[in-house]
Amino acid sequence: MLPARAGRLITLEGGEGAGKSTLAKALAQDMRQRGLAYILTREPGGVPAADRIRQLLVTQSEIQFAPLTEALLFTAARNEHVAQVIAPALARGDYVICDRYLDSTRAYQAAAGGVPSSACAVLAELIHAPNPDLTLLLDLDPALGLARSEGRAHGEDRFERRGLGFHQAVRDAFLAIAKAEPRRVAVIAAAQPPQIVLAQALAAIQARGWI
Repeated sequence: MLPARAGRLITLEGGEGAGKSTLAKALAQDMRQRGLAYILTREPGGVPAADRIRQLLVTQSEIQFAPLTEALLFTAARNEHVAQVIAPALARGDYVICDRYLDSTRAYQAAAGGVPSSACAVLAELIHAPNPDLTLLLDLDPALGLARSEGRAHGEDRFERRGLGFHQAVRDAFLAIAKAEPRRVAVIAAAQPPQIVLAQALAAIQARGWI
């Protein structure tokens, strides 16, 4: 169990349609049943200002952004999210379950979009974004993920509309991050049934002695 006032930041990463939101909700339900203090949040979003930026970034809007502009907008949203939600929750000793976080910027805007990774690192440092304690990477073939994704139904398909090559680059970037940081990142095959994905996610948390 967590010692008092020692929050843990658990992030969920992966490509489109990998099931991050489904797993995040299942983890939150499990923690609620255990009587643990937690918050469930997402990026971009989590607070009103960040939600407004989300509308610019992921809707069907015809506004086009350069990759660096996207990185700056994601960072602006993250700055509000960290200050108002993530940092206070960690200070209270809560679990934070976050659907997308820093690694998405590294994968989408840096590796696939061409923004220097050093620039993304500087932006994260500038806003004092805490590093995740554990990242659950839901790995899925991009073609299958795009077929499964529900973004279009919610008017949030800006990234889905990019080519398969872009999404393969995103997947490759996530896997490269996992290979470089195996102690932080647990890779889970997202094509498995949701209950197995949840069991493997919980096993990764339990292996760290947090629950």
